[in-house]
Amino acid sequence: MNPKQTFYQAQAGTIIQNLKKRRMEGYYCPTKEDAVKLAMSLTAAGTTVSFGGSMTLSETGILDALKNRTDIRLIDRSLAHSPQEVKQAYRDSFSADTYFMSTNAITLDGHLVNVDGNGNRAAALIYGPDQVIVVAGMNKVAPTVDDAIRRVRNLASPPNCVRLNKNTPCAATGTCAQCLGDDCICSQTVITRRSGIVGRIKVLFVGEELGY
Repeated sequence: MNPKQTFYQAQAGTIIQNLKKRRMEGYYCPTKEDAVKLAMSLTAAGTTVSFGGSMTLSETGILDALKNRTDIRLIDRSLAHSPQEVKQAYRDSFSADTYFMSTNAITLDGHLVNVDGNGNRAAALIYGPDQVIVVAGMNKVAPTVDDAIRRVRNLASPPNCVRLNKNTPCAATGTCAQCLGDDCICSQTVITRRSGIVGRIKVLFVGEELGY
């Protein structure tokens, strides 16, 4: 391993120990390929699976792996043909056996920090699916909750707004302006400090830089 990989593994180990105190499980995957294998092993055949919008899931190959499985029922809102079908997909996701997502940031002491526009992803993290699998590159780690929120507003939200063609100040300037416009994707800030159900939330750390 090179120095950065050694650092990522050590840092992830520290966070995983802190997640245990918060009733969450943590795993370290050195590569994207390792993450795909682990994610699939945690997804049982015959179950219903859904996912939130995430560049990380795409970049790791987990999303493609899920779509290629024929032994699960995948709720994929991208296949919806109308706003009503999209709404139904959101609602059906709360009854899924497993929900995949990334996190906007995670702190060294094990807090998950997410800032959502519609709130469907954060809502599923909080309640609904029996199992939530969070996949995060080590670039998502922040020292504290305050640092995590700053990371989201200044490093994650601006490129996401560009990707989604949102007309926001941060998309134009690259800097958060605390906007309240129609295209704002920072409607809810959710800090997860503990899992109400032991082991329901599983965090897969990937020793690469992924997502925003």
